[in-house]
Amino acid sequence: MLSFILALLLQLAPAPQRTFLAIGAHAGDVELTSGALLLKQSSRGDRVVILHLTLGEGGNARLDAKTYGEQKRREATAVAKSLGAEVIFGPYKDGEIPDDEATRRYVAGVIRDVKPTHIITHWKNSMHRDHAAASAVARDAVLLASLSGWRGVRSVWYAENWEDAEGFQPYVYVNVSDVLAKWREAVRQYEFVGGKISSFAYLDYYTALATVRGAEARKGQAVAFDIESWGKKRVLDSVD
Repeated sequence: MLSFILALLLQLAPAPQRTFLAIGAHAGDVELTSGALLLKQSSRGDRVVILHLTLGEGGNARLDAKTYGEQKRREATAVAKSLGAEVIFGPYKDGEIPDDEATRRYVAGVIRDVKPTHIITHWKNSMHRDHAAASAVARDAVLLASLSGWRGVRSVWYAENWEDAEGFQPYVYVNVSDVLAKWREAVRQYEFVGGKISSFAYLDYYTALATVRGAEARKGQAVAFDIESWGKKRVLDSVD
């Protein structure tokens, strides 16, 4: 009887909360590439934190960097709220993320404070120097954080981005069919996503990409992530 009661209590106990930390070079990057996943996880009770290393304040030819940066901060705050996420703004300038030890230590400090179980960031190869720097910094910061306070990171996933396509190979697929419409509404709060600043059809692209990845995974709509090559292994005791 006691074993039955213990088993029942284990079934009724809530699943342990996970913490997702998404590290993006510019406000808008991680929300577009992995915002649907972040929304899905927050809706399941997980903690979600977004770190924007820069505001992406240089991306509007009609506004100076200070004015557009203030706009992007407001937009990023609103989008994070819609995704059920907390938001942290880094101290760096658009186009000038340093690929150096000081930046790694800054991000390691965020990791120690947030204590993520899962980290999402840019793929390592990119046409954008900030994306490549953010990826390298995040990867090394995980090690630094583990040496000085937090060893709970279970996985580092690299998001799919049209600017970071070189060598990216989808490995992990997550079904986001149930949250895609809400994600679309959330990211529309960025003016640039609506096509008023850039001619690139961000929302159409990432929606279509979710449909493509969903078709590959037989899951309706999905988002895909890559991992380090050394992590792509399966260990079996036997082949059944």
